[in-house]
Amino acid sequence: MTSSVVRIGQQTVGDGEPVFVVAEIGINHNGSLELAKKLIDGAALAGCNAVKFQKRTPELCVPRHQWDIKRDTPWGRLRYIDYKRRIELGERDFIEIHRYCRERNLLWFASCWDELSVDFMERFDPPCYKAASASLTDLPLLQKMRTTGRPLIMSTGMSTMAEIERSIAAVGTDNLLIAHSTSTYPCPTSALNLRMIQTLKARWPRVPIGYSGHETGLATTWAAVALGATFVERHVTLDRAMWGTDQAASVEIAGLMRLVANIRDIEQSMGDGVKRLHEGEISARRKLRRVRPDEENGALPSNGVHLRGEQLVSRH
Repeated sequence: MTSSVVRIGQQTVGDGEPVFVVAEIGINHNGSLELAKKLIDGAALAGCNAVKFQKRTPELCVPRHQWDIKRDTPWGRLRYIDYKRRIELGERDFIEIHRYCRERNLLWFASCWDELSVDFMERFDPPCYKAASASLTDLPLLQKMRTTGRPLIMSTGMSTMAEIERSIAAVGTDNLLIAHSTSTYPCPTSALNLRMIQTLKARWPRVPIGYSGHETGLATTWAAVALGATFVERHVTLDRAMWGTDQAASVEIAGLMRLVANIRDIEQSMGDGVKRLHEGEISARRKLRRVRPDEENGALPSNGVHLRGEQLVSRH
């Protein structure tokens, strides 16, 4: 059975559809709405389909024993819980992000790390949800996102195949998308294991399979598309040298523009695997081929083009 498609907003995602490209802003905004808007601008300029943020309730996501650990930050030395609060965007910020993305014709959504964050995001009518790799075994959170009825993208980094199987069995495959991922930041190319895209496609042939990458460089993401990824997600930054845990594993805006443009080139180049004689080959055929049996016996090539001597006649 071939892959089904899932609708995210007005986009359809699945085999045979254009690759759905997500710019992961995550927490690379460092708590700044102004920086978040610049990253949205970059994603729109590059031609991405969507941007994704992360949403947490720090008090629920940070274990209590880590709250008082001190951390050096751009805002001075802070308790870890205060740092996590500092980089969270608030309701007014997300209201402006919602308006700003609509103005730029970009979808936006978030990976929610706790149930209260799902309730928070629901007020913005997101086109889908993302379950981060760290949340793959958090079945109550997965079920909470499922109860919204929205599509769910599930990342599979830092997980065993048995854990992936259990989580998918728990949430079902309806309106589900699965992203192959390796949760190392940045990820060495030797750990990417891109053939897992094909493994996941074979295991869940009715589910769109994609790729969430954390490597440096672009070539391996293009390879993921060539291997059949129906959607891709890459972290985006204004400067990989900026402060923040995900910046070094992110793509700058110029790179994002190249990434999207070449994904579209790859889509066009893949074809359907049926051998055809293209019109652009005819002049080279006349000039270079010494023996041309199709022209001698009037055989009809499979694409319906009939060759008679020096004439090219279309049968359509």
